[in-house]
Amino acid sequence: MAVQVDDELSDVHTDGVQLPVPDRVRKILFGEMLIFAILSLIASWVLSYDAIVLARDPDAVLSCSINSVLDCAKVGTTWQANIFGFPNAFLGMISEPVVMTIAVASLAGVRFPRWFMFVGNVCYLLGVIFAYWLLYQSTFVIGALCPWCLLVTLSTTFVFSSMTQWNIRENNLFLPERWQRKALAFVENGWFSIALIAWVAAVIIFEVIKWRHRLF
Repeated sequence: MAVQVDDELSDVHTDGVQLPVPDRVRKILFGEMLIFAILSLIASWVLSYDAIVLARDPDAVLSCSINSVLDCAKVGTTWQANIFGFPNAFLGMISEPVVMTIAVASLAGVRFPRWFMFVGNVCYLLGVIFAYWLLYQSTFVIGALCPWCLLVTLSTTFVFSSMTQWNIRENNLFLPERWQRKALAFVENGWFSIALIAWVAAVIIFEVIKWRHRLF
């Protein structure tokens, strides 16, 4: 796979028109991506270790089993925690180093091909959907939350946000010209960031209200 290092990372080609992408934006987006990918990797490592502990002893008490709501052990012994026949956390152990590599390389000036960034965005979209499906299962089916899983969900959300914003700015999503213009305006005017904050806040508020009688 060929990549190129471009000193003018602020230039993006959109049907022959160059759109400036400030270097500050690149540093913010990929810096954010790197930080949250690291957090997700740490959480995945802990969850992987806990999965091995639970495989040896299903009745083990984990350090993140805090109360009846925040109970990693209860979540970790369900079929949802091993949806593909192995601990879900292993997926994070595989994917997050890739994200970290992309972030570090991009911060260093590497510019990946459009198709590569597009595929990465699609893959991470699937990861976000999977993360929120697991959150739904924990909230409405299992009846308990896993703190480390919550960190993975939060981190996945922010990594997806950073990657999507960059790909919109770089026109890497192969959108029709009209949609690309609207998406770019949505990002540059700050509405994407506002929507992200509103979404995360809404999820947190919902979970607190849902479990308030058992948390407090």
